[in-house]
Amino acid sequence: MMKSADPQKKWGIAHIYSSENNTIVHITDITGSETIARVTGGMMTNRDKDKGMPFPAMKAADKAAQEAISKGIYGVHLKVRAPGGHKKKMPGQGAQPAIRALVRAGLRIGRIQDVTPIPHDTTRKPGGRRGRRV
Repeated sequence: MMKSADPQKKWGIAHIYSSENNTIVHITDITGSETIARVTGGMMTNRDKDKGMPFPAMKAADKAAQEAISKGIYGVHLKVRAPGGHKKKMPGQGAQPAIRALVRAGLRIGRIQDVTPIPHDTTRKPGGRRGRRV
């Protein structure tokens, strides 16, 4: 008879949204419906220009991980997201440091998935035919 997974070891999902201007680390339960921890790079620094930098992203991920561990989360599956659409398709500077911080904090990593919204027939870019007039 096959043993089931240890019931004490709960898994969650870490949604990491990383843009040029900010990094958001949102840890939910395995269904994705209940929030366990949500911390942003902007909460870690008081300078607006630093919100998207690697260090605040690391601190945000560490704080979110500590909160999740205290609530009984053993490991997380990662869903990394960039702005997407007709904006950048590559995550910002804070994505990789955030993932490393989650590992260092003691969380196990399951799957890593890129969930950036990529249009197959894009919507029209804002600004009109002649572009944005400054």
